[in-house]
Amino acid sequence: MRRVRLLVEYDGTDFSGFQLQGAGERTVQGELEAALRKISGETLRVSGAGRTDAGVHASGQVCHVDVSWQIAEEKVAGALNHFLSRDVTVREARYVEDSFHCRFSATSRTYRYVLLNRPQPSALLGRYVWHMSKPLDTVLMQAAGQRLLGVHDFGAFGQASSPEKSTVRYLERLEVRRWKQCVLITVRGNAFLRQMVRSLVGTLVQVGQGRLEPDAVEAILASCDRRQCPPIAPAQGLCLVRVGYDGKRLT
Repeated sequence: MRRVRLLVEYDGTDFSGFQLQGAGERTVQGELEAALRKISGETLRVSGAGRTDAGVHASGQVCHVDVSWQIAEEKVAGALNHFLSRDVTVREARYVEDSFHCRFSATSRTYRYVLLNRPQPSALLGRYVWHMSKPLDTVLMQAAGQRLLGVHDFGAFGQASSPEKSTVRYLERLEVRRWKQCVLITVRGNAFLRQMVRSLVGTLVQVGQGRLEPDAVEAILASCDRRQCPPIAPAQGLCLVRVGYDGKRLT
């Protein structure tokens, strides 16, 4: 068997998330495994670095799969894309050492959330942004975000995969900046809890709207109480843009 590392992008709109779900649920993992089955004739299991939720996109998801075929490395991505639907693309495929694990070898994950901040919605961007018609105060949002950096218990902002798992995470970067008619919120950390990024965004938007003071974000964090968190941001504005491995970027 040989391990293949895949760099994958997808439009998450019509998926029930990355990870396999119940019967009848369309997932990115399911699409990749179906394409692999058509190529190899075998049932192969795909692992992903980030278990993105329903509706969340990715431009830099990293996966791996163990295969027995002898397809040349430069032909693997093309072979998979031939059988994949239009909303999933393998950008790159590389044979790697068996010790590589897309999830457990990862040292950082970077997500970006896009808010369209103008009076009118967009017919073209609606699947990929959260429309906010009234101006947001990005200076206050950035100030609030800096209070969240470092190692903390983020239990107020997300859920662990199971009750016995830790909710402590390291948030390395949180940047809020305006770009044309959009507000971009970029976060990087060692790992994220379920719905954590969308919870952070929803909270920062409340700050940008003047509904929360930046200091209130610290109080929410310190509470470790999920009930204290404002409503989470919708899924369509979120994208997994990069997974890092010991400081190395694959995108």
